[in-house]
Amino acid sequence: MPAASGLFVVVLLLALVAPLVLYILVRNERDRRVETDRETAERLARRDTGDERRNR
Repeated sequence: MPAASGLFVVVLLLALVAPLVLYILVRNERDRRVETDRETAERLARRDTGDERRNR
């Protein structure tokens, strides 16, 4: 039974720590975002597309 209780503690710790780690990762990614105005965002989106028709 000690092995089962040890496994329970490990699973419980993972269940508590994993959401906190995910929260921290998402929060850090949100803090690094670049905010642009609509016109600049549309220009960047058009530049990122691989539309071959545009290049003819």
